[in-house]
Amino acid sequence: MTEPAHDLGDLPNWDLTDLYSGINDPKLEADLSECSLRSASFEKTWKGNLTGIDAKALKQAIVEYEAIDEILSRIMSFAGLLHAGDLSDPARGQFMQNMSERATDIASKLVFFELEINQFSEETIAALISNPDLSPYGIWLDQLSRWRSHQLSEEMETFIQEKSSSGRQAWNRLFDETMADLRFDIAGQTLTNAEALNLLSSPIRQQRQEAGEAIGTTLKENARIFTQITNTLAKDKSVEDKWRKYARPISSRNLSNQVEDEVVDALVEAVRSSYSELSHRYYSIKANWFGSERLEYYDRNAPLPDSVERNIPWSEAEHIVLEAYETFSPKLADVARPFFENSWIDAPTRAGKSPGAFAHPTVPSAHPYLLLNYQGKTRDVMTLAHELGHGVHQRLAASQGHFLSNTPLTLAETASVFGEMLTFQRMLKDADLKTKKALLAGKTEDMLNTVIRQIAMLTFEINVHSERKSGELSTDRICEIWMDTQTESLGPTLNFDEGYKYFWSYIPHFIHSPFYVYAYAFGDCLVNALYAVYQDSEAGFADRYLDMLAAGGSKGHKELLAPFGLDASDPDFWKRGLNVIGGFIDQLETIDG
Repeated sequence: MTEPAHDLGDLPNWDLTDLYSGINDPKLEADLSECSLRSASFEKTWKGNLTGIDAKALKQAIVEYEAIDEILSRIMSFAGLLHAGDLSDPARGQFMQNMSERATDIASKLVFFELEINQFSEETIAALISNPDLSPYGIWLDQLSRWRSHQLSEEMETFIQEKSSSGRQAWNRLFDETMADLRFDIAGQTLTNAEALNLLSSPIRQQRQEAGEAIGTTLKENARIFTQITNTLAKDKSVEDKWRKYARPISSRNLSNQVEDEVVDALVEAVRSSYSELSHRYYSIKANWFGSERLEYYDRNAPLPDSVERNIPWSEAEHIVLEAYETFSPKLADVARPFFENSWIDAPTRAGKSPGAFAHPTVPSAHPYLLLNYQGKTRDVMTLAHELGHGVHQRLAASQGHFLSNTPLTLAETASVFGEMLTFQRMLKDADLKTKKALLAGKTEDMLNTVIRQIAMLTFEINVHSERKSGELSTDRICEIWMDTQTESLGPTLNFDEGYKYFWSYIPHFIHSPFYVYAYAFGDCLVNALYAVYQDSEAGFADRYLDMLAAGGSKGHKELLAPFGLDASDPDFWKRGLNVIGGFIDQLETIDG
């Protein structure tokens, strides 16, 4: 039996005053006014005057451009975090929309800058990149130049910028607020999205079944609006992709991730070819643990039948994660500790709060914030370790400055997944055989969710966006695509009911960040390979690892992985990462045998 949630202790709530003291903070209005004046002055000074500019003058312009953008990012970080704390509060939603519109108006005056830079000849760009007077912005200039063939006219880019708050962003907000307002009737209780999904890992089978059925029923009742949102955003992306001349719907994501299409293709192929050996095999084993040849979908993440899972109080979760970080590197723990010592984490589950978990970097002049929905499960401890890894990464990379601190998504999951692995190994070390089996099963399932499930969701996205080009998709057709990719990835052991086919509709990544999901699989396989190097390495690995995190977005994946002897463009790289999952399944078979 699971202990009641009130045994979790005092859960932290974040304090956003390090950004602004509140909606009516005078500093907020002052920053907006300052940005408005500075952007107008920037436009007057530099628009049409970049031709023939030398490296020192260009650096001066970029520094000012970056400073304005950082202030706007601080404002939007505050508005977004405030909204995430209670998506059902109309005042917060209105505030976020108003801030988005004002920030968009200000930023529209700056659209010309990157466009005019990318009109320089390739020779001029190359000379500027190599000029030490432009340091450290030569890296930013090089990254900017990769977009030049996909940029439109200044008039078109300004139009897209100004329209975003009433277009794509408005549909994102509609999804978030609709999802936050949904309630799921389970066993006489009315639960939020996060609470209902949490019951899918309950030790009580009836709770899992009732939760699965209630989630399917409620999502089906709201499928029309989610279908409309999905179709609209897919069409919106298709139109923009056509104008920008992207070869495939995923191409813009790969470009922003600074990863080649063929590397992502190799990852997808490697994972899909491993379905039978990994997920199909594991779920067959798990069905046997449940005394059956088949496994109900709501039992997929269930605790083992003979396991007894207690709720882990927050203070214990903090101790476990920090000790795991400390054992690897005292410096890593030092960077992580302020998240707990200060109010940088929002942990409780509450009505209206954004479901799931995330780490928001905000801006280098402040610090990241973590959002969790902590409910005391082992998986919640792993989520804490995961999001704290993001936070540590973001803090270390802040030294690169506003433009270069953001890590491409392909490497953004490195510190988070590595933090999970450190925490898992810490919990595994002192476990008895029964607990070890439960931990191994939980870790295997988390890795299957991170690798297999995310690539299945990527395949779903690719198919939806491809078919949307030929016309609007019905709810039934989207459900068919979902079930095709789910049955292919999870295997013949899984049983699905009628309601499961609507589960695609609650995934926020499809709405906010199309094709984001492969970054999880990329990160997990990368960390598996990286952790293997760590286990075999001599002294110095931790320092190299921290240097990699501190590089932020200033280097690509090839350069960052080279010190560890790893290369993501090598097909065997992905097999090496996937073999770690297979090894955990082998251990479980040995224990079970």
